Amino acid sequence: MPEPGPFTVTHTDGRARRGVLRTPHGVVQTPAFMPVGTAGAVKAVTHRDLLQLGAEIILANTYHLLLRPGDRLIGNAGGLHRFIGWSRPLLTDSGGYQVFSLAQRRSVSEEGVCFRSHLDGSPHLLTPEGATEAQARLGADVAMAFDECTPFPVTKEEALRSMELTTRWGRRARARFLELQAAGDDTAVTNRGQLQFGIVQGGVYPDLRERHAGETLATGFDGYAIGGLSVGEPVELMYEVAGRTAELLPAAGPRYLMGVGTPLDLVEMVGHGIDLFDCVLPTRNARNGQLFTSAGPINIRNARYGADEQPADPECGCYTCRQFSRAYLRHLCAANEITAATLGTLHNLHFYLDTMRRIGEAITFGSFATFRQRFHQQYSRRSHSTQGGAAQLQ
Repeated sequence: MPEPGPFTVTHTDGRARRGVLRTPHGVVQTPAFMPVGTAGAVKAVTHRDLLQLGAEIILANTYHLLLRPGDRLIGNAGGLHRFIGWSRPLLTDSGGYQVFSLAQRRSVSEEGVCFRSHLDGSPHLLTPEGATEAQARLGADVAMAFDECTPFPVTKEEALRSMELTTRWGRRARARFLELQAAGDDTAVTNRGQLQFGIVQGGVYPDLRERHAGETLATGFDGYAIGGLSVGEPVELMYEVAGRTAELLPAAGPRYLMGVGTPLDLVEMVGHGIDLFDCVLPTRNARNGQLFTSAGPINIRNARYGADEQPADPECGCYTCRQFSRAYLRHLCAANEITAATLGTLHNLHFYLDTMRRIGEAITFGSFATFRQRFHQQYSRRSHSTQGGAAQLQ
């Protein structure tokens, strides 16, 4: 019998899916959330913490690692897994989004992107081939094709120009990826078995998304991502565009929504058939005192928690909630103790990963619609003004 492909859907419930993504460093049960470890570390926690939390895959960023300490140094050290001491799967972003965020420090051409480092101002050129080669040296399990991300709002003409450029870049990235896979030179790359995902762009325009999905699928990647969202557009528009785009992607392959989102976003997007997510919210917001709970987010810095002996979330079983009170967590924040960031991050990541686990179980038992309704009802008990703090902290 032929070997199975890298991804298998094991259960469906409506459009929601549960599956298994196979990588060189292990399997990932989907739907899955990937903690963001931009520079090879998830801020404020150790890999041991991530393993205990049940994280099966984390994300690192090519742009940042290319600048410091350098992709060649990491490749010579045996790849990113060995360099950072992480034995489970890794996904690396191509750096396209980071280049997008450097609007005042870069110029885009057919060849690629010229930019100046945010560290020391040194000039660099990142091309589709260069991003592919860097990720090969890093040895991630999943590498992303180099793309251009458009802002919101953006005109249709500009979205079309950017989309067509991303198509051409994607073809170049795929060609270079296949060359490296066939080279067999283990001293040059550590990407044996690496998967490469293409990214569908097109702004918020349905016809452009449909066209670009077709062009990206024709290039023939191992999986597909939806990019260019969560960049300022209204959340309902994001849901609509992501949902429509997901329908255009292969049912037998993994679907990845990049840079999204809040707990409610994850639940909604799983309902549209998305399998993989990443977002800085649980870690970044923890460092700013925002904790995600079953009844909605709270700002633990608020004076109202100064003498509150309850755990951050009475329904949570994480280490932070088992051991410490809201009053103590607020004290740590007020005293600017580093431990505040660690305990908050542990809690938030637990909340995200546990939410994904419960979503998966609901899909298996055919009860996702009920789970979704109850999650909305419970999570939205707090005022919308409290939840608005999440957007401000992004």
